Amino acid sequence: MIPSIAPTAAPRKTALAKFSGHRLLTSPGGLAGTVWLAALVLASLTAPLWLPYKTEDQDFTAVLSGPSVVHWLGTDELGRDLLSRIFSSAAETLGTSLITAVVGVGLGTILAMAAAASFRAEGIISRITEIMMSLPGTVIMLAVIGAVGINIPLIMAILGVLISSGIYRVMLGQAKSLQSQLYVDAAKVDGVGPLGIGLRHVLPGLANTIVVQSALIFAVGMLIQAGLAFIGFGPPLPKPSWGGMIQSASQHVYDAPWLMVPTGAVLALTVLSANAIGNALGKAPNATASHLPSAAIRRKRAADAAASAAAAPAGDNLPAAGQLSVRGLSVGVDGGTPLVTDVTFDVAPGTVLGLVGESGCGKTMTALSLLGLLPSGVSVSAGQILWNGKNLASATEKDLEGIRGRDIALISQEPMRALDPMFTVGYQLTAAVRRLGRAGKAEARAEALSLLEKVGIVDARRILRSYPHQISGGMAQRVAIALALSGKPRLLVADEPTTALDVTVQAEILSLLRSLVKDTGMSVVMVTHDLGVVADICDNVAVMYAGQVVESGRTASILDNPRHPYTLALLAADPHANTAHDMPERLATIKGQVPQPKDWPAGCRFAARCQFAGSACTIPVPLLPSGSEDGEVRCVKADELAVEGLEWVATDVPTHRVLEIVEKDMA
Repeated sequence: MIPSIAPTAAPRKTALAKFSGHRLLTSPGGLAGTVWLAALVLASLTAPLWLPYKTEDQDFTAVLSGPSVVHWLGTDELGRDLLSRIFSSAAETLGTSLITAVVGVGLGTILAMAAAASFRAEGIISRITEIMMSLPGTVIMLAVIGAVGINIPLIMAILGVLISSGIYRVMLGQAKSLQSQLYVDAAKVDGVGPLGIGLRHVLPGLANTIVVQSALIFAVGMLIQAGLAFIGFGPPLPKPSWGGMIQSASQHVYDAPWLMVPTGAVLALTVLSANAIGNALGKAPNATASHLPSAAIRRKRAADAAASAAAAPAGDNLPAAGQLSVRGLSVGVDGGTPLVTDVTFDVAPGTVLGLVGESGCGKTMTALSLLGLLPSGVSVSAGQILWNGKNLASATEKDLEGIRGRDIALISQEPMRALDPMFTVGYQLTAAVRRLGRAGKAEARAEALSLLEKVGIVDARRILRSYPHQISGGMAQRVAIALALSGKPRLLVADEPTTALDVTVQAEILSLLRSLVKDTGMSVVMVTHDLGVVADICDNVAVMYAGQVVESGRTASILDNPRHPYTLALLAADPHANTAHDMPERLATIKGQVPQPKDWPAGCRFAARCQFAGSACTIPVPLLPSGSEDGEVRCVKADELAVEGLEWVATDVPTHRVLEIVEKDMA
């Protein structure tokens, strides 16, 4: 099965590309740490060429002296130059500490990958690492010193072996998660062996953790090595070491306190530099970052909101209370590629708007922007999201906190994302009611019970006592809807809430949403790619393609009389639009794929896949009145298509035949 090869190559390349020098250069701490370590290593390796004294040279006229022109950092109790001794011993200290990092992280990673690949191996390796973690590391290192003498590289390697058990624990969970990915299953089907899967699929996913842990263990190795030298188990005299120099300085802390400063400061700066590099490399973009925007973005949004308010004419018409009005919304990567452009729609109270389109058309990005929950690094770049007199596109995080859950709530595609497996349904639902409604404990529990009954759960008391893993997918989706309703919102954003459900449960959830709209008067923005769902529940529909709305209007008008070729193609490919008596042997398909944002053309974005594209489609096409009530369409040939082809739809010609008829007539 060749298709699984392509998707695995790209993630591997992306994972390795994360460890370029970009993150070190953009992080002040990481850049400073890198410069310091590089300077330290370079100075140590070239020490014989530039240091004014040898490490054993003694100046009895300047014993325990402070900084001077002759000795820049002073001298020790034997008159030896501190600068020369510190930098001469730096390379060996850093090199032996690196042994600990390489052995510890390398062995821990190998064990974790082996354990993740085999359940039996996991049991054996876990027991061994548990024994290793119970061993007193200091006692073992001292025993090795007693047996073989002071061999710093060997001691640091043994320290790495002992630390590897802790690294194994850190890596195991992540490695098992990577082993459960679908692309790993595809690789197994392709015949890739365990070693190939580990090297090609699991190891790249662990790269970020490996780099971070290596930097931290490197710092720990320096401290352990300095500690051993401090108690007399460092390099043999008169060879200098940082720990030995600190031990000598501790004997003169009263009569020569400066002696402790140079070596202690260099050791501290080196440890801090290693930690700073680890922190900088650990900040993988969009990996574990919060979905909330950064402080800088929030400040920019607040400034934009103030500027927009100052520049807006006093007579501007604002939407009525409870009505959502999106005007010219554009979303993009900060300072880079646009993801959604010029999206405009309205959602009146008590109505349902459907956002329809293939995957990658910008539906979810549009929906998340309504709540200010765009991923890190993505933000609203233009336009307005007007709700109750506020522009949510430029609202501060504090303002959005008062709106999320209370005015606007979200139902995610996967209900388990909204439910924590560590707590019961009752605890989570009660906590949400208390947080959003500021109710007492007893009142909140009664409200939670009422919410579960409202969403159609018969045995609500039992469900309150259950954990998320103890209920079915359909039941979990009902609980997620109850959570969304806990703040009594006036607008519900539903991101494909029925995609993962079977047909029967899907019908029940849609029926539930219809009754909630009717009973509470709230409005809904329904993100979906299923035109059957649109026909079932939506009052209005906005068809999106490649980040744009290409057609919008009343649902009945769009489904019965589509004016855009993309809408027409979606209907032709939808089994719901073809009744049993005219179902074709094979449904129509739309050739090609939705273009990536970086590949969007300047003109019509559907032109490359459209059978009716011409020279007029090479320039940008605005939204134009479609001639059907208040609908709009983004196509220069909308009227031509309506006259030439769509008239057959009204005469019971099957929808899947329209494309063939129109194509033939236009030819």
